[in-house]
Formats: sequence, structure tokens, C-alpha cells
Amino acid sequence: MDFDIFFSISQTPDSSGYKPSENEMFSNFFEQVELADELGFGVGWVAQAHLSTEIQKQNKNPVVPHYPGEVGLCTDFFQLAREMFSRTKKIEVGSAVMSILASGGPIAQAERVGAFLALHGLNPDEKRKLHIGFSAGRFEFMARPYGIIPRDELEEEAWPVLRGQIFSEASEIFLRLIKGEVISSEMISKTRLDSSYFRTEEEWEKVRDAAIRIRNLEDVPEIIEFNNRYNFEQIRTIPQDWRRELLNLVLGSHDKRLQNKVNEIIPVQVFNLSITPPEVIEETHKRLEKNYHVDGGSWRRNMMPRTVMVFVNDEEGLNSTERSEAAKREAKLSLTTYWNALDGTIDPSKIEKAANNAVIGNVEEVATQIIERFHPEDRIMCWFDFFNHDNERVKRNMSAFMSKVSKIINGEKNE
Repeated sequence: MDFDIFFSISQTPDSSGYKPSENEMFSNFFEQVELADELGFGVGWVAQAHLSTEIQKQNKNPVVPHYPGEVGLCTDFFQLAREMFSRTKKIEVGSAVMSILASGGPIAQAERVGAFLALHGLNPDEKRKLHIGFSAGRFEFMARPYGIIPRDELEEEAWPVLRGQIFSEASEIFLRLIKGEVISSEMISKTRLDSSYFRTEEEWEKVRDAAIRIRNLEDVPEIIEFNNRYNFEQIRTIPQDWRRELLNLVLGSHDKRLQNKVNEIIPVQVFNLSITPPEVIEETHKRLEKNYHVDGGSWRRNMMPRTVMVFVNDEEGLNSTERSEAAKREAKLSLTTYWNALDGTIDPSKIEKAANNAVIGNVEEVATQIIERFHPEDRIMCWFDFFNHDNERVKRNMSAFMSKVSKIINGEKNE
């Protein structure tokens, strides 16, 4: 089993009410990155966010109205990635996940990827990869200032589905530019919606009726076409002569159509960042065994990184039972704080559900839970800083996991 690490850099109060300064958040983050490198984690994945969630709470439609502080401080993944590589020797670096709708859109993001890797690959001995996880973005409001809003009444009606297709269009632009192609908007797939894109027939009929009314159609449409979101003449990004073998692409979406579409262009793996049902995970593996781009070789289970909240207690002065009970208390406090921040109310059923998707306990219990829940060829993204700003404790948990838990899982002897 492969073990990566996930960093959220979330500046929000922990269960004790403590909220670090921005400087402390970044300092803690880099200390944890350096330790992760020493401990042997494979990839350090960094969450990315844009714009202040604290300020957004004051707007008409706040997305996390009860969430105190900022969801994430990483607004420019490439600057952090450069610093992470410079401070470490073995660990690779990834974005989990970078919005290609914000920060200038897919063209600007494609150029940033090429520019970064042109510099990163200057050393011919460099072997460490940059892993670009990309998505539509964590929250819709982060892309709206960049023009990702409905352009007319029909787009407003179809928006929940249409926004996903804008991401599909952006993904095609982004990937074809990274591949090195010369493209124009005329060469990009058109957005055509039919009933198969909607969850219910009622939703589709509502959009179809709006199209008839707004566009003065005489016949009932079976397909509704929308104008491209991005319009441009022929372009190609520069620089072009960079080492593409140092790039790994990972899609942050479980849209089956999109997973298949992007793999018609270039090899693109898939994230599992959310609480995804096991049957969806297994179906994705089976489908990508057939649809993964040939240039990426055979599909393997470790091509789908899976986020896991880790609440391990291996503190000195406690016996095995005491560590187990302490870990359960710590997990409950963090998860309660999280759901309270999201909903404004403490829902015990949600806390219990989240706990079932975390690993909690002493070293032996955490190892057993991972063995029971995951395939031995999975890639786990361990999340240690989940509502925990005790930097020294986070680092001790990281050390306990890699020096003890991982060895139990992979059948190695603990020192």
C-alpha cells in the first residue's frame, strides 16, 4: 500500500477554539512537509482555495455561513510547490485540487504548469514529479469573479448541470494545451445537453420548457446547445520544451463522461477526495482499466488517491487502551467542530458517519482498520492536520503512522 500525505492549511479554530496566525499556519505546514519527506511519504498533496470564505459569508448566498476563519490559505499552488521541492529531497508534490476555472481559467493554468516544469526539469537528474490535481473548484463563488456565471436566463435555468459542462470544456482546453497542441475555440467540443445529463426527467423538462420560451422554438428540442464559454483564435502556450514525464495529471471529478473524455486526450488519473461509496470506487477502477489513455500504461489501483482522516494516538505515558480511548475523544472533538462549522448545528448522525470514514485508535487499531477497509494496492492520502493546530502533536502522529502503522500494514517489522 502506498502512503501519501494531505495538507489542508485550513485557518479555522480547532476544537479548543485556537486559531493560528497566517505566519504560524505556513510555518507549521513547511515543518510538516520537511518531516513528511524524512518519514518517506510518497506525495505531499496540498489543498487549494481562493478568496476569503470569511468575507463571502457577508454575501447573498454564503456557502459556509457558520465556518469560522478561512477554508484554506493555499491560493497559489505553484509558489508553495516550488518551496516544497526546495526544502525536501524525496517527496513529490501535488495539488488537491487546483481549480482551472479560477485564477484566469484553463489557458492561464496550462501556462503555469509548463512554466513550472520548465524550471523544475532544468536539472537532468531531477526525477520527482509534479502531480496536478484539477477540478472545477471547491466552491462556486471562487470562480464567479472570473466570469463563470450564467450569461442569460436559459443558462441560469440550466446552471447546476451547465457549470459541470463548462468545466468539461475547460478541461479539454487545459489538457490539449499541456499536450502541446495548437488550438482555437472552434476546435473544442460543443456543449449539448439532453435528458441524460439531468438527475430527473422533471429537471430536464424544466430546462427544455425554458429553452422553448426563451429561444422561441417551434419544436420541442431533444438537445439544447450552448455557446462556448471560452472564445479565442489559434493559441499555443509557451514554454513548450519541458519534460512532460515529470507531470502527472489527476481529475477531481467522478463524472464518468468526463473521466473518459479527458483520457481520450492524455493520461489522466482520478481523485477520491470525498466520502465516495465503495461501489462507485470499484466501478471507476473497472471502467478506467478500459478507458485510461494508452500512453499512461495499464491502469493501477494506486492511480486513484484516497483521502483518509487519521486520528492515531501513540502518546507516551499511556497504555494501549488509554491511547485508543484518547484517539476516539480527539476524533469526536475534531469531527464535531467540523460539522458545527459547516451546519451550525451538531448532528450526531453526521459525526458518526464521518467517523466511519476515518481511522481512529492506537497504532494497532489504525493499522487494522486500514487493512480491513482498503485494498492492499490502494494509495492512501493521510490527513493529519484535520482541525488540529498542535504542530508538535501532528508531527508525532505522522511519525507514529509511518514508523509503526505503515509497517504493520505492509508486513514490515517495527523498529
